[in-house]
Amino acid sequence: MTHIDWLILVGTLGGIVGYGAWKNRKNDSISDYLKGGNSARWWTVGLSVMATQASAITFLSTPGQAFHDGMGFVQFYFGLPFAVIIICLFFIPLYHKLKVFTAYEFLEQRFDQRTRTLTAVLFLVQRGLAAGITIYAPAIILSVVLGWPLKPLIFLIGLVVIFYTVIGGTAAVNVTQKQQMFIIFSGMIIAFGYILNSFPEEIGFVQALDIAGQTGKLQVLDFSFDPNSRYTFWSGITGGLFLALSYFGTDQSQVQRYLSGKSVQESQMGLLMNGFLKVPMQFFILLVGVMVFVFYQFETAPLHFNPKGVETVRQSAQAEAYLQLEEAHQATQNQRHQLLQGDLDAAALSQIAQLDSQEREQRQAAKELIQQADPAQETNDKDYVFISFILGYLPQGLIGLLLAVILSAAMSSTASELNALAATTTVDLYQRNRQGETPAHYVKASKAFTLLWGVIAILFATYGSLFENLIQLVNIIGSVFYGTILGVFLVAFFLKRVQGKAVFWAAVVSELLILFIYTQDWVGFLWLNVLGALFTVVLSLVLQAMHKRE
Repeated sequence: MTHIDWLILVGTLGGIVGYGAWKNRKNDSISDYLKGGNSARWWTVGLSVMATQASAITFLSTPGQAFHDGMGFVQFYFGLPFAVIIICLFFIPLYHKLKVFTAYEFLEQRFDQRTRTLTAVLFLVQRGLAAGITIYAPAIILSVVLGWPLKPLIFLIGLVVIFYTVIGGTAAVNVTQKQQMFIIFSGMIIAFGYILNSFPEEIGFVQALDIAGQTGKLQVLDFSFDPNSRYTFWSGITGGLFLALSYFGTDQSQVQRYLSGKSVQESQMGLLMNGFLKVPMQFFILLVGVMVFVFYQFETAPLHFNPKGVETVRQSAQAEAYLQLEEAHQATQNQRHQLLQGDLDAAALSQIAQLDSQEREQRQAAKELIQQADPAQETNDKDYVFISFILGYLPQGLIGLLLAVILSAAMSSTASELNALAATTTVDLYQRNRQGETPAHYVKASKAFTLLWGVIAILFATYGSLFENLIQLVNIIGSVFYGTILGVFLVAFFLKRVQGKAVFWAAVVSELLILFIYTQDWVGFLWLNVLGALFTVVLSLVLQAMHKRE
């Protein structure tokens, strides 16, 4: 990195953090601190909701996902627009009518205190884990690629987020997220344009799509009914729908974003904005990854993108075998380069597809050699593809801007999570059991809980480890808990005859069943959302009927 990159990186992040903390440094009541005084307009709500979702994992992992597996991951989001419509019709009006600070307050009014506490605790567990991952994800990857020490980087990201979130609360999160989303969109669009401009003169966007299509990277839809397949049209439209319903309707990190809206209409418009822009946004980020794949058709791509894994195998007994594999990989790329210099007719594109299949086998063999060299070494390199491209090929200044994109995304999602964790802890646990204090007392308590959860997230991040693809890990953690939480809310909204005792025990049993199913790996993780919600609803009805007979 050059001085220009450092100047852009530090100046961008420092300006956002400083402005957010200074503008929202005064909070006189718990409403100001946790709901931003209900002053957010719809575009602020929409951008804040998008920024909460768009963590650093999105911009590190998603392009790598497309580089290796193509565009199919976008099916994960197909249920989102439908979920947003349902939430706008049923959830938002009720939350505003009851003037709640958290989604879980409503459950005590509908059921009882222990149901409220159970769902709040389930949220705190899964979101607390996710907060650690959103800090750890960019830290581990940047530390490996840039050579920065890991733990100081984790502490730096965490402390910066804690600083402005503690000072400004929800209003600071909303203000900074608007600026962060501007940086994120600008950086990704500029990077996309630079990739297209880096292709040979005879290769335009259409020709690039032809190359990607022949290698299967543009296959978006999978209509198979295999329950073990993670990304299909059916899992996206059903499992994705239930996951989105739970995330946007019951997860406090999102609920808090639209509870700060100026009115019901502002909150609804903001959420609808996110619902209908999210799929195109994810499609575009995946397309960036596909264009990186096409770029590497003309440049020499690494056999394995994780530098630490490569260093491990080169210092092991498998070093000679890995060297031979690198030579074979180079020969494959040379053949492809020769084909790409000629006419891209049907025969040439078919040969390119065959070479791509051969390269996949070589990359898999490289992973196996790394695994033999060190069984504890992470062999999945999807999270390193885009950052490797950024540092290897982008010009001065743009590198700093793209790193600012990654760190801005990390800060925005982590700030929302800490803000929501503090709100839930303060309102659903602390204030509920310690009533009668002054507004200033609860503001101080909220700041203290923000700090506490920030420290917990940092500590979890320092002991984290890469697990498959990071964007999948976050969604897996959510899917394990979200279905049960959503089931409780569905019962609360639509099954008026079910009472607190029945839904409480139904939720407990449902969560135990989901944990068992997940450990047995019986279905793809998206289906856990559907099963968790169905278990909770059905068991609630059964237990209520049994109680009524008694």
